[in-house]
Amino acid sequence: MTSNTPLSPCSVLLLAGGRGQRMGGQDKGLVQWHGEPLIAHLQRKVRPMTDDLIISCNRNRERYAPFADQLVSDDEEDFPGPLAGILAGLKAARHPHLLVLPCDVPRIDLALLRDMREAAGLNPEKPLMLRHDEHWEPLLCVIPAALLPAFERAWNAGERSPGRLMRDLDAQALVCPDNDPRLANLNTPELLSSHNTVSD
Repeated sequence: MTSNTPLSPCSVLLLAGGRGQRMGGQDKGLVQWHGEPLIAHLQRKVRPMTDDLIISCNRNRERYAPFADQLVSDDEEDFPGPLAGILAGLKAARHPHLLVLPCDVPRIDLALLRDMREAAGLNPEKPLMLRHDEHWEPLLCVIPAALLPAFERAWNAGERSPGRLMRDLDAQALVCPDNDPRLANLNTPELLSSHNTVSD
């Protein structure tokens, strides 16, 4: 997908609000990779595409603040899961679409980010998720801000799965190659050390 069509403005949400259980309780976004915290790698890639960069964090707000235009936290304590962070991001978003990324995918590249935004623009009223090998990636998505009421209703009804919620909302898929290295979740110390290259 390569188009010269100007992309409409979007807000960007970087999810850094989890417990960090696989990192031994460390705040995952602040774990070092190639001499920088993971959040810095993502921030550098998305910074040129938005004037509304939101970070969802429940700890270390003073350390995340330099990387963001806005910080949001879960409305509920005890780390209720990524859907809580997405909901907070949708409430804060200043643009019609919210591009969501977890903080542990530093190998994602600019081409894929542009493809996500272009694909979302083809069906601007529906959420878009990446998919590979029949596996959805619900934390790599683009969500219309207008769907906030639907997300709130689902949350209040007890839904906690972002993927199930977006599929219920007729989510569109952007299909990536199987085992696409750009989608690698570097969410353990072993994975961080095994992925030695930095993508553009």
